[in-house]
Amino acid sequence: MSMRGTGAPAAPVTSPSPLAVTEARLKRLVPSGKPAIMAPIEESFDRLAPRYDITTRLRLCHFLAQAAHESDGFRTLTEYGGPTYFKRYDSRRDLGNTTPGDGARYHGRGIFQLTGRFNYRRFGALIGVDLEADPDRAMEPAISLAIAFAYWREREINAAADADDVARVTKLINGGRTGLADRTRLLAAAKGIWV
Repeated sequence: MSMRGTGAPAAPVTSPSPLAVTEARLKRLVPSGKPAIMAPIEESFDRLAPRYDITTRLRLCHFLAQAAHESDGFRTLTEYGGPTYFKRYDSRRDLGNTTPGDGARYHGRGIFQLTGRFNYRRFGALIGVDLEADPDRAMEPAISLAIAFAYWREREINAAADADDVARVTKLINGGRTGLADRTRLLAAAKGIWV
C-alpha cells in the first residue's frame, strides 16, 4: 500500500486573531442571536473597527456587550413596542421630534437602538445614508453597525471603555442605567471570549 500523497499539500489551518469578531464568537456571547444579524457584523466589524479606534480588548468587549444588550441578544434591530408605545417619543424635543408621529417614525432601530429625528439626521449624515428620509435603513445590519461605530466615536465612549466603567458606557449609550445588570453580565462573558 502506498502512503504517497495524491494531491497538493493541505493549507495550514489558522485560527482568527484574539480580537477578531466572528459569528462563532458572537454565538458564544449570545447563543440565541440570529445569523442574519450576526453574519453581517462578522463581515464588517474587523474592517471598520480601526477607523473608530475600537482596537483594544476592553473597547471591543464593551462595544459588543452594549450591542448585544440593545439588540436583545442580536435578535432584533428594531425596538419592541408599537404605535401607542412609540407615541411617548412624540414630544421629545431633546431627540429632535417635533411633528406628531415622529415617535413612531424615529423609534429605536439598529444594534444601539438609534432613536429620534435628530439622531437619524445626524448619524445618517455621518455615514452617508439619508436615514431621516428612510429610517428603516437603520435596521439593515451593515448600516446598523456603521451607525453604532459613528455613535460610539461621536459620544467619545472609548474613554469610559478604557476605564472599564460599564455604568458610564451604559449611560453614554442609553442615557441612564437601564439594563445595567445584563450589560455587566454580557461584558464579563465578552471578556471570556475575546482574550
